[in-house]
Amino acid sequence: MIISVPKEIKEQEFRVALLPSAAYQLIKRGHQVLVERGAGAGAGYPDADYVQAGATLVNDHAELFEKGELIVKVKEPQPSEHQLLRAGQLLFTYLHLAANRELTEALMKSSVTALAYETIEVKQRLPLLEPMSEIAGRMSILVGGYFLAKHCGGSGVLLGGVPGVLPGRVVILGGGVSGINAARMATGLGADVTILEVDLERMRFLDITLHTAHTLYSSEAHLLDLLPTVDLLIGAVLVPGAKAPKLIKREMLRRMRPGSVLVDIAIDQGGCAETSHPTTHHDPIFTEEGVTHYCVANMPGAYARTATQALANVTYRYIEMLADHGLEEACEKQPAIKTGINVMNGKVTHKAVADAHGFPWAEPADS
Repeated sequence: MIISVPKEIKEQEFRVALLPSAAYQLIKRGHQVLVERGAGAGAGYPDADYVQAGATLVNDHAELFEKGELIVKVKEPQPSEHQLLRAGQLLFTYLHLAANRELTEALMKSSVTALAYETIEVKQRLPLLEPMSEIAGRMSILVGGYFLAKHCGGSGVLLGGVPGVLPGRVVILGGGVSGINAARMATGLGADVTILEVDLERMRFLDITLHTAHTLYSSEAHLLDLLPTVDLLIGAVLVPGAKAPKLIKREMLRRMRPGSVLVDIAIDQGGCAETSHPTTHHDPIFTEEGVTHYCVANMPGAYARTATQALANVTYRYIEMLADHGLEEACEKQPAIKTGINVMNGKVTHKAVADAHGFPWAEPADS
């Protein structure tokens, strides 16, 4: 199979979808790997590493899409890439289609088979999303603490406090992978941490593993009680494949102190605050109701080398299986791959995506 690795063109995105070592393994298995020149530079992998691995460097972005049978990316195709996709082609990347009707329609029109990392489900886990959720969760405390600084427009609260001064208060919506990693970082700094969660078994797990963090059943009433004293609010809710629920209303933000910070990790799926909209690493924040919003849609891209390595750890075996066996046989050998198929033959094949946009839903086998 011809596997193409384009350079990411989303603003401030430095990750690459395939490591040189992975390219080497695929080439050893008889596949051809095409890599766009400069694709790995942002993550610390120069072109020479891919050449040494046996990959073919390609200068032209469109040529990669034209020749590739399996397109492996990190982020969703950008508008200029929509017309480069075609029928008979496999696209394997993060898609987050529930929050992007335009892309969903473009994928349907192209008749490409689009598989999303974030919807591949194994035993009620999302193994291809988890590493990026871990990075985003840990990063949320770093950026949140930074934007609490007075010179950044924040309230001037140091999350860890100092002897004789109470620490900052962190509230985390959701105790999943992002939430628990945010809590680990925040408790490590010495912040006062409360996690809101609806799953009682998950709360028991959090209570056992995070000894200094508090758990609270997630309800609007409890959140309203906490907001007047919170310094950093982390939105870490996730409904697999679906648009994020708007748990934070504008009027709720008015209860927060001026200069407090909201980091909306769920922004890839539309955000969990009704005031949120996507931002970039170049221009990461805006202020609504006196609250600083950090809503960067590709947070792990800031730590491109770590994120690239973490992503490669979980995606490679799926890429190898698709390349070795093709989609149909790969789905037979690993049924979880079928849960990643979001669009196929012009139809939406993931129910949460179909529901988000009001499109008909078809099983992948029926499409």
